[in-house]
Amino acid sequence: MKKHDVMYGIHALESLLKQSPERVLELWLLQGRDDERLAKIIELANTYGISIQRSSRKVLDEKAQSHQHQGVVARVKLAKALTEKDLDALLEKIPQPFLLILDGVTDPHNLGACLRNADAAGVQGVIVPKDNAVAVTSTVSKVACGAAETVPVFQVTNLARTMRHIQQLGVWIVGTAGEADSDVYQADLKGSLAVAMGAEGKGLRRLTREACDSLISIPMAGAVSSLNVSVATGVCLFEAVRQRL
Repeated sequence: MKKHDVMYGIHALESLLKQSPERVLELWLLQGRDDERLAKIIELANTYGISIQRSSRKVLDEKAQSHQHQGVVARVKLAKALTEKDLDALLEKIPQPFLLILDGVTDPHNLGACLRNADAAGVQGVIVPKDNAVAVTSTVSKVACGAAETVPVFQVTNLARTMRHIQQLGVWIVGTAGEADSDVYQADLKGSLAVAMGAEGKGLRRLTREACDSLISIPMAGAVSSLNVSVATGVCLFEAVRQRL
């Protein structure tokens, strides 16, 4: 069973060093680079006694498997997977939850962008299915620019069942569907809320859609029939933010 992963990118690693420095096992920085962007990472690594190794670009490219690492790569312990029990513990502490449900997002770039939106909007937790969806990988962390380390992601065995469970706890679930009668700007997005977004190109699955309390659409004025899931997520979350101010 895999216990370690490789993480890269300045924002992702700075966030990890701030949130969970104990997960960083080894840290490599680009030889000869000492600019301000790396200074914070060096400072944090020194604070927590994490040794820094200087390496050539070729070595870093190999460790990051040719991904854009921005001159910083680390070997890290895998984060503990959060489950339904952890979600219950969170909901017990929050009087008015603001959650995001992602139904089967398989593209790590889209998941990373959704997490970045969630962090910016103040979402307190993201719920994803354990199967047939991308997990929080190093690519997700890089795209999320630190949000993957600050926004809890709960992997659940049965998404529709979890949705019904949080409904019983008073959370209203609004799902997105192109054929919905009302749009995001007509919906009431205040109070205890979860916004459910469908997978790339497929939308919400039938059982997930049926578990929603209401369905909304995003008005489309042009020739394009739908938006990328991360863009659509941003539209819906920030309309909720506007209403909740």
